[in-house]
Amino acid sequence: MTATTTLDPLSDVLRSVRLRGSVYFYVSCRDQWSALAQSSSAIAPAVMPGAEHVIEYHMVLKGEAWVAVDDEPLLRMHAGDIVMLPHGDAHVVSSAPGIAPADEGGDEWLFRTRDDPKPIPVTYQGGMFTVGMGLPPQDCSAIILCGFIACDLRPFNPLINALPRLMHLPAEGVGTWVAPILEQAATEYGEQRAGTAALLQRVSEMVFVDGVRRYLGALPERSQGWLGALRDRHVGRAISLMHSDPASPWTLKELGQRVGLSRSALHERFVALTGLPPMQYLANWRMQCGARMLLESPTNVAAIALDVGYDSEAAFSRAFKHATGLPPGAWRRTRSFSGAG
Repeated sequence: MTATTTLDPLSDVLRSVRLRGSVYFYVSCRDQWSALAQSSSAIAPAVMPGAEHVIEYHMVLKGEAWVAVDDEPLLRMHAGDIVMLPHGDAHVVSSAPGIAPADEGGDEWLFRTRDDPKPIPVTYQGGMFTVGMGLPPQDCSAIILCGFIACDLRPFNPLINALPRLMHLPAEGVGTWVAPILEQAATEYGEQRAGTAALLQRVSEMVFVDGVRRYLGALPERSQGWLGALRDRHVGRAISLMHSDPASPWTLKELGQRVGLSRSALHERFVALTGLPPMQYLANWRMQCGARMLLESPTNVAAIALDVGYDSEAAFSRAFKHATGLPPGAWRRTRSFSGAG
């Protein structure tokens, strides 16, 4: 394995931050109902143990739902819609705005059911909450699949901060290949056949990737942030070049020549869009490539250092510890043992 990848930085980042998904709850709702979802950082130890960052999402299979996040406009969802919360904000999902959430008695039940087969059936009905039991679909006013996606934030994940707090994916925009898979995921809930858990995990990951692609495609021209930078003719090309060969001894002058800008113009444009100078971005990406190689290959640290553009193991180790707080060897042992973020 080498650090050379492709000219698709979004795919590079999605691969390197180790997405792990789970369709966790099958929620049956009837009459008036309301559910409080705590911040993902609060419930991560129960739903995705060891994860560094957790994204929650909901897909409406039947009926409608409202989603409320502090300081964000209320969102009305219809059957087939998906909402994602990339930053893990606490939120309320309900049959109508302003309904007080059901009393779930704290989060003890989340830890108690952590190892139960997924998705776990949950019912909200008339202000009451029940875990471990669902309603017949024909008796439900709304049915919602709730899932979680874990990813790494360190050493470098430019994607999460580039996403909004609330990402709404309307049903009519879902790709033709996504909808049948989502329907199959709902069917699998009732059947619990062999391989169901693995299928549902992959569905979560694909839903997230598809959602990010749709969000990127809908961004207006000259958008700020890392995703906006990918769409910029010059900065996007510079990022692609660095991703395609992070070990290359890139200079600001060479990158500028390759993308058709002067050094100063590239630097100014790059910082304006990403918040980072180009060479700092390159250093961060090299750390992310090194972290991925440490976890996915048995290659020794000295070889990885060369593969990501460092002249010596010592120089790479110093930079890696500065970025992550751990030397490469300790990082590999800790992350390999935990199997998570």
